[in-house]
Amino acid sequence: MNIRAVIFDVYGTLLELGPAPADAGDRWRRLFAELLQGEARLGQLEFSLATSRIIARHHDLARSRGIPWPEVFWPAVVREVLPELAQLAPHQQEEFLFRQMQTGHQVRLTEETAAVLRWLKDRNCRMGIASNAQAYTLREVELSLAEHGISCEIFERDLCFWSFEHGFSKPDPHVFQILTTRLAAQGIAASEILMVGDRSDNDIMPARAHGWRTWLLGAAGDGNWARLQNWLTDP
Repeated sequence: MNIRAVIFDVYGTLLELGPAPADAGDRWRRLFAELLQGEARLGQLEFSLATSRIIARHHDLARSRGIPWPEVFWPAVVREVLPELAQLAPHQQEEFLFRQMQTGHQVRLTEETAAVLRWLKDRNCRMGIASNAQAYTLREVELSLAEHGISCEIFERDLCFWSFEHGFSKPDPHVFQILTTRLAAQGIAASEILMVGDRSDNDIMPARAHGWRTWLLGAAGDGNWARLQNWLTDP
């Protein structure tokens, strides 16, 4: 298969997304005690409802400006709910935001996923990411890869689209146009790009609209990681 570049989604693709940890409540309370030096003045549900209202307001404003699939900047949303966060040093704010997110979900990169990433690297295939994500996502990816002895450097920075850096998200066609153009500058045609994702609406259909090849992970799609590797090996 003549594929020279592979672009991956993150959540549900590179990283399996699991439920909140069993000790989420304890983690929430420790987070406030250790970083904000006090008791949590909002419970997790109250925090979630407050941030959801702010996100909805930001999305409505962005759509009124002609951005159909807007993205928020999560640190700003959280600081609006918890203004005391601004008193922390930047690295402490980053730690708070990362640990806060870990109270709500768990992520895991499987050995099957890691094996395909190593295989693609050995074949000198260009790799990138197109993810609806926030800054904490980069840390989640980095830590998950490190558990398998893989560096984040396998993904080329110019081939990574993180929605929080741009203010819009998949399936906006501009996501795929940006990456198509950057790869064209490296001599790689759209037909030589593969999008790997777990959602037809966000990943597969917009990639196909730009002439990319696609692989939908999952039983209802094209198959698992092993089948993907076999497909890429076919002439």
